[in-house]
Amino acid sequence: MLNDAKDLQAVYIVCGYTDLRKGIDSLSNIISQTYGMDPFQPGTLFMFCGRKTDRIKALIWEGDGFLLCYKVNGKSVLPFTYLKNKKHKNRG
Repeated sequence: MLNDAKDLQAVYIVCGYTDLRKGIDSLSNIISQTYGMDPFQPGTLFMFCGRKTDRIKALIWEGDGFLLCYKVNGKSVLPFTYLKNKKHKNRG
């Protein structure tokens, strides 16, 4: 089921470059092994950027499964892609 974004408790932006060919299992492994976080935390959105700075993947656990989103932002460059090896948290 698709949940409303108003239920998000945290958004984590994984800065640096992630191979966007990776799927749900590989991205959730990055979350748990690299950052020591629980990818199954409800209401937590994880965002990943690839080498092409106009693309982003997002992963969220919805209680009954993962939702994996992929966005190509046209000709725009996403502003956080230049930050490397950091994890930023945004609490809206």
